[in-house]
Amino acid sequence: MNLEYWKYDAGTDSVASLVIPAALGRERTFDLDATLLVHVPAEAAGNWLELTVEVDGKRLWARRTPGHNLGETDSLEYHCRLAVKADADGRVRAKANCKGARVLSLVLEARETAY
Repeated sequence: MNLEYWKYDAGTDSVASLVIPAALGRERTFDLDATLLVHVPAEAAGNWLELTVEVDGKRLWARRTPGHNLGETDSLEYHCRLAVKADADGRVRAKANCKGARVLSLVLEARETAY
């Protein structure tokens, strides 16, 4: 059996959407990763970055944290297991928000597990 791999790279956009298509009569489990990378300017006092992950329209996880590494990059990552029911699409959305920082990359990845 070939395991599925789905990826959406939103680049510098602040929203990434990924649709895992339905599989006829087969439930699947995926390792889901959402990764946000931002640049924090050296003079960005009071900055923060935020990542929200939604599955099928419901908030699964959200976190806001102060930016670190002034003049460098900072990141937020989220990992979870995602069960996609048989005969139904799995819809995942990641939203980035930041103050005093700039989005460099926002990526969603889903890797099917063998079990």
